[in-house]
Amino acid sequence: MSSPSASTMSFAVPPEDAALAERVLAFVREKVVPYENDPRWGAHGPSDELRIELNDLAREAGVFAPHAPKDCGGRALSHVGQAAVFTAAGYSMLGPIAIHCAAPDEGNISLLDKVTTPEQRERFLKPLATGAMRSCFCMTEPAPGAGSDPSQLKTTARREGNSWVIDGLKWLITGAHGAGFAIIMAKIQGGEGDGRATMFLADMSEPGIRIERTLDSLDCSFTGAHAVVRFDNLRLPADAVLGEVGEGYRYAQVRLAPARLTHCMRWLGSAIRAQEIASRYAATRTAFGKPLGEHEGVSFMLADNAMDIHAAQLAIWHTAWTLDQGHHAGTESSMAKVMCSEAVFRVADRSMQILGGLGTTRDTIVERIFRDVRSFRIYDGPSEVHRWAIGRRIVKAASK
Repeated sequence: MSSPSASTMSFAVPPEDAALAERVLAFVREKVVPYENDPRWGAHGPSDELRIELNDLAREAGVFAPHAPKDCGGRALSHVGQAAVFTAAGYSMLGPIAIHCAAPDEGNISLLDKVTTPEQRERFLKPLATGAMRSCFCMTEPAPGAGSDPSQLKTTARREGNSWVIDGLKWLITGAHGAGFAIIMAKIQGGEGDGRATMFLADMSEPGIRIERTLDSLDCSFTGAHAVVRFDNLRLPADAVLGEVGEGYRYAQVRLAPARLTHCMRWLGSAIRAQEIASRYAATRTAFGKPLGEHEGVSFMLADNAMDIHAAQLAIWHTAWTLDQGHHAGTESSMAKVMCSEAVFRVADRSMQILGGLGTTRDTIVERIFRDVRSFRIYDGPSEVHRWAIGRRIVKAASK
């Protein structure tokens, strides 16, 4: 563990961030929830037209992109502040889209804020942070390429004069359709950094980039869907490198540890929503002479939901606090990701069970939450990979 002494822990949310979270929750309830039946939210996610409309509402309410750097108009929220605000946004699956804290843009904003040159910051980060464009993060590849094991990276980048030439195939690239630019992970082929992963920035309009197809997936809450993207003789200038040559894996960890935690925050908000809907139904729907909630089988499910939500909240707060202390929090974020993804799914599953037939319909949002959170146990590292990594660290520490 990288955490300091437990005696110094405090999960207190700064008053201004707590107030912002309350405003975000009110905004999502009043302005965003009515859009949940909008036909522009389809099987491949909310359309860009819907996203832009929701972004404008968030700007009017003064809750747009509070996590963004201050020089980009944001508040540069701490991780604990993000925990409060992003959970509030997650009350609706459209909430993170509205306030612009959805994946992959939120994680890319965080990475670019830490790594870019001044020129890259102006060209890529500022338009992204202000919502003028979207982005995608191109790392995952179909077999036999990089998936849970990033060392299997097959996409290559080689120097030709003053240019980089990138070739490869990526898939499950969230937000690719309609994205303004991509962060591409590729393995250097020859010369400086040979065999080492490097990140590149590229406009999606480049002729060497082709979206081959949109993947039909279980989840449907990401603008731009999930796509297969091919790089075929993609030529980029020398200054397209993000950070330093050969440091791609290190930057990926800089991005992924906080980004997997913000996924937990957003989905916790949805779990709270599912529990709220199930609780209201259990209090008003009657069966066998009394409300459902007075039957022990149902009340126990509500109690288990409350405990899962509480445990997930504590795991998020602890990891957020650890990050705010300047620690890497790799183990903490792995544990939080596994715990939260599995707890949130259990909450959605029990909530659907309590709702009975109603839960299987789209008359409530629970059905959509149930389908989307199932995928969360896979993306940003499957539960099994995180358990393996945590266990390996335990054994390594014990061997000393």
